[in-house]
Order: sequence, then C-alpha cells, then structure tokens
Amino acid sequence: MNMKANPKINNFIQDLLFVDEYKGKIAISLRKLVLEMTPSAKEEIKYGGLVFVSDKRLFCGIFIRKNHISVEFDRGAQMQDPNNFLEGGGKNRRHLKIFQQEDIKNKKVEYYIKQSLSSL
Repeated sequence: MNMKANPKINNFIQDLLFVDEYKGKIAISLRKLVLEMTPSAKEEIKYGGLVFVSDKRLFCGIFIRKNHISVEFDRGAQMQDPNNFLEGGGKNRRHLKIFQQEDIKNKKVEYYIKQSLSSL
C-alpha cells in the first residue's frame, strides 16, 4: 500500500478528522481500500478532494460533502451498475454516496473501483 508520508495528504486527512471525525474516518477507510487495490496509484489533492491517478488517468476520487462522502469515477457512465448505486447524470462521471462505514461494503465500493481500474 502506497500510504507514504506525504505532508499535503496527511494535512488534508487531519483537517477532515478535525472538521468531521466521523466522515474523516470513512474517508480514511476508502483511501486505504483504493490504495490496497492499486498500490501504484498516486494520490493528489485536487478539486477539493483526494484523487487517485494511475497511468496519467484520474480514475477515482473521494470528496467530502455536507451530508455524505462522494466516491467519484471518471468513467462511471460506462460501468456496470446492477444495483443502481451509481448516481449522476453527466456524460461520463458517476458517484457513490457514502453515509456510513457500512456503505463501503453495502454499496460494493470495491466492485466499482475494480471496474474503474479495468478500464485503465
């Protein structure tokens, strides 16, 4: 797992925990999942969130919203979504709304990350 001591990323995570510890812990779990699945991914702070880049493609991002955490996929519109968990109506992007820790499993976040990675 590529959770290196990047001061900018660490500060971002610490700020999340300070502002909303509950959402911060969920974001840490999501970050860990993405990095376990894609150890070579690079993390960046961009567009107000934590994004993951592989092969120069921003394939996934974690964004803190007022009432949830959004896990966004650059090519989400092309993904298989048998349970209709993906939301959004743009040309390409789709997102999962995560409200609690259990949603990571219940909304099959790993399944969607795998799909995003398979299109790299």
